[in-house]
Amino acid sequence: MQQSSDQVRSPLAPNLPCSERDGAAGSLPPGQATASFASSGNRNRVTVRGELDFVSGDRIRARLADALTASPHRLELDLSGVGFCDCAGLNVLLELRHRAVRQGKAVTIHAVSPAVDRLLDLTGARDLFAPGRSWCTEPTSFGAASPPSPKPGASPSVKIQRGRHLSVRVSEPA
Repeated sequence: MQQSSDQVRSPLAPNLPCSERDGAAGSLPPGQATASFASSGNRNRVTVRGELDFVSGDRIRARLADALTASPHRLELDLSGVGFCDCAGLNVLLELRHRAVRQGKAVTIHAVSPAVDRLLDLTGARDLFAPGRSWCTEPTSFGAASPPSPKPGASPSVKIQRGRHLSVRVSEPA
């Protein structure tokens, strides 16, 4: 039986609609996440629902990688159903993006929940997933000035200050 091009499917179980496989109609228990893959023409989208943390992120990592492999150029993420996302969940997304860059593809975020929106804002990671971002590029810096290279024999010291800044001081040998 031929599937229509806009039917929701998963690269792991392409003949089974996501609602039957993941229980998409109901709410998820705490600490759980699902990732469903949909393809329509050139458009490939993964919808993530639930809580994205260390455990649930590890469970959907392979599904995200498979969806990226099935996408010819770009994978769009819909994170509007993610009620909680911590740094471990963000690392899953950053790892997916890094994998895409290595494959000459892009990962973009098209919808976010308030929790994901705040995390992307606080970490400065939003631009890495922006639709207008060039494919196959990694940022050269995150906007911080790089410290000067130490001279041979110099010992660096790190001074931690309150806030978002880290100060590195290189002292010359005596």
